[in-house]
Amino acid sequence: MMDIHQILKQLPHRYPILLVDRVLEIEKGKRIKALKNVTINEPFFNGHFPHRPVMPGVLMLEALAQTAALLAFDTLGTVPDDKTVYYFAGIDGARFKRPVEPGDQLTLEVELDRMKAGIFKFKAKASVGQELAVEAELMCTMRTIA
Repeated sequence: MMDIHQILKQLPHRYPILLVDRVLEIEKGKRIKALKNVTINEPFFNGHFPHRPVMPGVLMLEALAQTAALLAFDTLGTVPDDKTVYYFAGIDGARFKRPVEPGDQLTLEVELDRMKAGIFKFKAKASVGQELAVEAELMCTMRTIA
């Protein structure tokens, strides 16, 4: 549905913080399904943890937020510009169910719950195979910067 070149046109993030590799499905205004391939080359594995590399939970949430941003931009039919930033406004009910390690492929699934007064609320989850890795409700907002 969307390859890395199209993702780079939509998201301002770049290495090492771009955490979405491919979009598999997108249903305007409803849901999105994307992938993050987790490799030993990720810079955070050097320190988290050298003896047992594990993807930080906050980065799994960041990957879900980036996936949510792609859904938001598609829903609004807009592309972010240099004057627009997309921020976290809140994270509720975050639960980590399994560690994510090098070699895992994270399937990122986000549903738009509601959109009101510039605040987007999403239900989000990431899985490895059939196993749930993390779930949370995300709130995000877009702001114009001077």
